[in-house]
Amino acid sequence: WKGSGRSILIKLLSISGSPVDGSSTEFILRRLAEKIEAALTDSVKVESNFVKLNGLTFLPCQACGEAPAAGFCIYDDLCEVYDQLVACDCLLFGSPVYFDSVAAQAKQFIDRCNCIRPPDYQDTDPEHRFIKLLDRKRPGAIILVGGQNGWYEGARRVVAGFFKWVEVVNEGLITYGSPDFRKKGTAADHLPTLEAIDKLAIHLASQLAKLHQAQA
Repeated sequence: WKGSGRSILIKLLSISGSPVDGSSTEFILRRLAEKIEAALTDSVKVESNFVKLNGLTFLPCQACGEAPAAGFCIYDDLCEVYDQLVACDCLLFGSPVYFDSVAAQAKQFIDRCNCIRPPDYQDTDPEHRFIKLLDRKRPGAIILVGGQNGWYEGARRVVAGFFKWVEVVNEGLITYGSPDFRKKGTAADHLPTLEAIDKLAIHLASQLAKLHQAQA
């Protein structure tokens, strides 16, 4: 939490693994972020960032085995995203479901976040083989978009594991099954999804408020 006096700044980060502009994944993420901001009090300022992974240039994990002592992986466009990920107070992560898992863009990013917990080669932490660089937990939510008969559990497990790795507590899951894969953004017309967004936004806003009260 950053701020002075009664002014509070909350950093909200939304990450989309969808390759499609205007997709249902993107719509749900953006609307959820807007609703979270609207549910917070006037004394709270929100810095909301949206990252579209498909617009970035970054390598798959190269399994270099190096512990990034001075920082995280420094190959490419992910440098800024790492900083936003570490600094955020709430993470919203969304992806379409491809072959029972997240999209390649999302998986490639998740793999590259391995450096968030570098290996503990010197055995400085006897309770864990990895060094935890993040010292606090943050609330977050998972957004998954598939077909009408989509199976989401495979993708959910991937993102849930990622959340644990980067100290994010999953506070909710929104799944949406598109009736026509040839049309984009159909979630905007799906009332149950809109209601789920509103409900989750209120819950996340309350969690953020509780975190502030605990650290005030």
